[in-house]
Amino acid sequence: MLNQLVKLEFPELQAQKDEIVQSNAKNAKITYELENKILHTLSAAEEVMDLLKDDELIDILADSKKISGEIEEQKKISDIAEKQIDETRENFRVVAFRASLLFFCITDLDNIDPMYQYSLQWFQRLFSAGVRNSNPDSDTQERIKNLNAYFTLSLYQNVCRSLFEAHKLLFSFLLCMKILFGDNSVDIQEWRFFLAGASGQIDVKPNPTDWLEDIEWAQVYEQLYCMDQLEAFKGIEAYFIEFHKKFKKIYDATEAHKEKMPGEWEERLN
Repeated sequence: MLNQLVKLEFPELQAQKDEIVQSNAKNAKITYELENKILHTLSAAEEVMDLLKDDELIDILADSKKISGEIEEQKKISDIAEKQIDETRENFRVVAFRASLLFFCITDLDNIDPMYQYSLQWFQRLFSAGVRNSNPDSDTQERIKNLNAYFTLSLYQNVCRSLFEAHKLLFSFLLCMKILFGDNSVDIQEWRFFLAGASGQIDVKPNPTDWLEDIEWAQVYEQLYCMDQLEAFKGIEAYFIEFHKKFKKIYDATEAHKEKMPGEWEERLN
């Protein structure tokens, strides 16, 4: 994805990079052939005196020294140019990284329905269109923002056209999570708890509430116990047992996710 981006964004840099790679390969081949020629001449000589009298070997060594010097000079120049090119390329690696995250997000969709299949070629064409059509900017950071924003929205819109309505919200969620994981904004232990919930053998404490049935309390407590093992939720088990009446408003609310958390938890949790 990085090569594709650089070819579209900086075609002259990519051409120069390719030229340097080819030149380095050519020089390596010349050096290898010279070394073989010298070794062959040395092995063909019968004794030391023959070597000293061998004009061909002396010419070969002189040519080898000259060519090696020229290759070394070329390598110094190409190393400087290659370093500058790589620095420019690396600035845009975050765009290629985002693109790779999004690609593996859409390839996961066949777990929802086997008919959701998206080829790499289709993805690359869409990515190329995103590079060409997104807003240009001379500032590198702004250009990166434009590229990421445009391509993410473009991919979302194009994929949604092929999804059943029931799966669009799930795709939005998966896309969001991929991006957050890419930004290292998600705790993996919290994510696993979110997906799997409580696990293992848990001894349920007596029900302290008068608004939860015992079977409901058992389910709630199992979740509280496991949440308490997570760094962000340390103390939630004891707090709920002591101040359980403060949570009844959330329990009774028709849109519970919009209610404020009791006490310190409103500030502690993002």
